[in-house]
Amino acid sequence: MKIAMPLGYAGDVKAAADKAAEMEKAGVDLVWVAEAYGMDAVSVMGYLAAKTEHIQIASGILPIYSRTPTLLAMTAVGVDVLSEGRCVLGLGASGPQVIEGWHGVPYDSPVGRTREVMEICRQIWAREAPLVHEGRNYTLPLPPEQGTGLGKALKIITHPPRPRIPIFVASLGPKNVELTAEMADGWLPTLFVPERADRVWGDDLARGSANRSAGLGPMDIIAGGSVAIGSGDEIVALRDAARPQVALYVGGMGAVGRNFYNSLFSRYGWEAEAHEIQQLYLAGHKAEAAAKIPAEFLELTSLIGDESFVKDRLAAYAEAGVTYLNATPVGPEPLRTVERLRELMV
Repeated sequence: MKIAMPLGYAGDVKAAADKAAEMEKAGVDLVWVAEAYGMDAVSVMGYLAAKTEHIQIASGILPIYSRTPTLLAMTAVGVDVLSEGRCVLGLGASGPQVIEGWHGVPYDSPVGRTREVMEICRQIWAREAPLVHEGRNYTLPLPPEQGTGLGKALKIITHPPRPRIPIFVASLGPKNVELTAEMADGWLPTLFVPERADRVWGDDLARGSANRSAGLGPMDIIAGGSVAIGSGDEIVALRDAARPQVALYVGGMGAVGRNFYNSLFSRYGWEAEAHEIQQLYLAGHKAEAAAKIPAEFLELTSLIGDESFVKDRLAAYAEAGVTYLNATPVGPEPLRTVERLRELMV
């Protein structure tokens, strides 16, 4: 199992990049650069390419709606050139609040668009012929009746360092997870509970894997949580520190009936809690919503505890098929925490 780590995107980005360079030396294999509605992720990825030497640099994630498929492909090539072959293109549909509210683009056909984006990117990177694509969501070149009629099938000018840049997809819903298992190089599930993942996604993953091309190889799974190794009351406090963030996702990311994270919480078996958390959060009672997050969920989604506990959690993630442990060190001495985690993974 390799170690991945998310890069903070709401604070001092340069300081976060310096931290990523330190984490590279501590044994982190991959760093994720998020994109919400602050700084774009690609600028930071390019900066990281100059600040690091070996670590993989991944977008976590670029929304499929905010850029054309060709621009996504071009962007990945740019980062791959600058990093000398270390780019991972992380893609996802995001959600209606951001896509329609921030980008002003209809949130339609997320699964179909994700499939076509992957097809188009891989065709561009292979550079075997000028780009031609006829799909339900994208047609390239644009048909004459939809434009000037002057559109031309083109081939990317830059020769990509790699004809196949890894594509990891963030997906939660049944159809999108099935597509991920069929086509993506890696899967980025959120709020991943190893012991309950199979009951939620097992059938979806099996259906997608049945249609997976042998040439793709096995699919990576990237999941994890906060990491701290120790004992005592401070450990419980570090687990509890995740409550506001979990409540934001389960309670506030979307509307009633259209919150993917709330639906996931219900599918895990915490249906009553999911309903109550959402009702409280949307009514403005954020602290009360956070207090309703089950302690069991916080325990199962973290690696915060003594060495025995952390080893058990590592075994659970490995049993669930996780190949990249997405680790966020919390508490003092984050570098030492990552080093100790690496030691426990041996």
